[in-house]
Amino acid sequence: MILANARDIKNVPGRKTDVKDCEWITQLLRHGLIKGSFIPPKPISEPRELTRYRQKLIQQKSSEVNRPQKFLEDANIKLASLVSDIHGQSAQEMIRHLIQNNITPQTAHLAKSRLRSKLSELEMALEGFLTDHHRVPFKISLQMTASYDEAIEKLNEEIDRKMKPYIETSQKLQTIPGVKKVC
Repeated sequence: MILANARDIKNVPGRKTDVKDCEWITQLLRHGLIKGSFIPPKPISEPRELTRYRQKLIQQKSSEVNRPQKFLEDANIKLASLVSDIHGQSAQEMIRHLIQNNITPQTAHLAKSRLRSKLSELEMALEGFLTDHHRVPFKISLQMTASYDEAIEKLNEEIDRKMKPYIETSQKLQTIPGVKKVC
């Protein structure tokens, strides 16, 4: 049995009913005109599967990362208008404070470094109405993001472990412009 790429055999001329197509492919196979697809050995296919799964988790995490902004906007809290990165240290501390407590003037005073110069603007931006309706999914969203981070880190460790025998080859490949290790 040969696993062939459909792309390679679909352009083959011949009759196009299923039965006739099968007969035609069988003829080609008997004469050695269909080459088998590359099936990597387990030591190669396992890290590939892990990297594909990691990529899926990264995509899911990126969609989850945007949800807190939606909850803040819904609660009429305009933190993103003043903070360049809503996932930065100051913004995250303010968000944790908002989730745990009612909106208070002390929330703005959690700002660090350059944000300290915008305290009055921050206080106005944080005037909203964050309710339990917002807090519950907000907490869940933050937990989901943290769990994605943890899962991605575990996959990175497993990929690194499985790639140990190929580290020298991997480093040589990374000298090619545009080829790099993705973390």
